[in-house]
Amino acid sequence: MSGIFVTFEGIEGSGKSTQANLFIEWLKDKGRDALFLREPGSTKLGEKIRDALLFSDSSEVSDSAELLLFLAARAQIVEEKVKPALDKDRIVVLDRYSDSTFAYQGYAGIIPVATIREMNYFATSGLTPDITFILDVDIEEGLKRAGCKDRIENKGLDFHSKVRDGYYRLAQDNSNRIFIVKVQDSLQGTQSEIRRLFSSKFVI
Repeated sequence: MSGIFVTFEGIEGSGKSTQANLFIEWLKDKGRDALFLREPGSTKLGEKIRDALLFSDSSEVSDSAELLLFLAARAQIVEEKVKPALDKDRIVVLDRYSDSTFAYQGYAGIIPVATIREMNYFATSGLTPDITFILDVDIEEGLKRAGCKDRIENKGLDFHSKVRDGYYRLAQDNSNRIFIVKVQDSLQGTQSEIRRLFSSKFVI
């Protein structure tokens, strides 16, 4: 594969989806063929799984079922969308990927990280992003922005604190790939830092 695989991560309300879309616009302005995807979603199967995961009652989805559903959606999007796009030298920008699973179901959940790593490798055939941006914001501010509209967002402050800590651990362990980006007061300020970091690694 000759494309570039970019992922955006962050706690709820960090603005990662907005920043990912601004990043896509910048890439296209530079003349690059870029594809924006979200996870779970962006495939017929993924969108159905997204509805089940985010908008079911919490008691209806066990921890193990939650993990398996996320991985099923991921396996589908990798085979159906991500790999074919990378093979065509496109830049793929994905809103959430494997690091979300490690942070949410692993560090903040009850599934051992080693188990997630093995299962995720199977689901993705070992496909790892070339660069990952973790948007970092105060937890309470992020949850306020998000509005607690879905099942994951409603898991509480302690859970989301563990998610944030998990992201920091991932960044520490993968410093060559993962970059923590502090969310600034202005959208463009945050975006400028993302573009600077990307440009330091890739020529577009």
